[in-house]
Amino acid sequence: MMRVDVKPELLRWACERAGFATDEMAERIPQLAAWERGEVKPTLRQIEQFARTVHAPVGYLFLQEPPVETIPIPDFRTIGNEFVGHPSPDLLDTIYVCQQRQEWYRDYARTMGEKPLAFVGSISVQDDIVTAAATIRTALGFDVNERRRMPTWTDALRHFIGQADDLGVLVMSNGVVHNNNHRHLDPEEFRGFALSDDLAPLVFINGADTKSAQMFTLAHELPHIWLGESAVSDAQPMLMPDQAVERWCNQVAAELLVPLADIRMEYDARDDLQHEVNWLAKRFKVSTLVILRRIHDAGGLSRKEFWDAYAQELERLKAIPKGSGGNFYLTLGARASKRFAAALVSSTLEGRTSFTETFRLLGVKKQETFLELGHSLGVDV
Repeated sequence: MMRVDVKPELLRWACERAGFATDEMAERIPQLAAWERGEVKPTLRQIEQFARTVHAPVGYLFLQEPPVETIPIPDFRTIGNEFVGHPSPDLLDTIYVCQQRQEWYRDYARTMGEKPLAFVGSISVQDDIVTAAATIRTALGFDVNERRRMPTWTDALRHFIGQADDLGVLVMSNGVVHNNNHRHLDPEEFRGFALSDDLAPLVFINGADTKSAQMFTLAHELPHIWLGESAVSDAQPMLMPDQAVERWCNQVAAELLVPLADIRMEYDARDDLQHEVNWLAKRFKVSTLVILRRIHDAGGLSRKEFWDAYAQELERLKAIPKGSGGNFYLTLGARASKRFAAALVSSTLEGRTSFTETFRLLGVKKQETFLELGHSLGVDV
């Protein structure tokens, strides 16, 4: 039985990195305390099990000192305009999965002779907010009135994602890491990110968030693509970040979803505020928090009135239970981007991509699941 040397500080680092408390880890791995005290050395198999439990690369545990991990794209996440600390393994692994998918699709697009997308990097933060939002809206075919007629937020979000996907943006929405339903993503850590590329631009939306909040996240990340800049964000309508890029993207997102001219025409200050907010949120298919922000932007609420109403509404929303469930194959397609998944299924069936690589990129294990996914995407299997 092969036993290995692992420094106690690496074990502690791995637990802290994964967000596990000492007593929680003691329940999962009773030998951990003895390893840390140096009373006994773990076997290689035990260390591999420990690495899987804390979602850490096993090689990290044999380093001389804990590594300093950084997000591989610009990190604009803030809480109260203060930078967020170390990224969780869930965030890092989600970015890595998306980067692998983007790399595959970039190679696929080149093979298929696809041309670079002209809209990537076509605008700048110096551009007028209203003009930039109108440019993105026109490219997407994003019709505010059409969205109003949709019965639910889910329908509006699905349509919005479809418009971006049709234009060439790989939109991936997931509330867990890959397809691991035991690793839930935390919207309080991040709400989305953008990976800019002129052949395979990608937007990831934290699917653990509410549908209306996901709408704002997508609207925030798309301007990053139009800027040609990758970033991980905490897109929230009330934020006015210090970073010029994030502030600009927030403003464009708000204007894209709820044009200021429209809110000025439709907001009735004489009516009850809560009634107006609820009605306008349903009308524009955005969160009530976005509506409050736009009413403030339009001069309908003072700064104090806005923050008081915002805090009250935030507490109300937190008390609402979240829904779950849905068709597995539709969910799988949304998690991986329908554009990406359809291309991958077609490439695999044509023999250009191995089933092993496809299963790894999709996070599935069974051929039946793969074939059913192809059916749901309309691919001839």
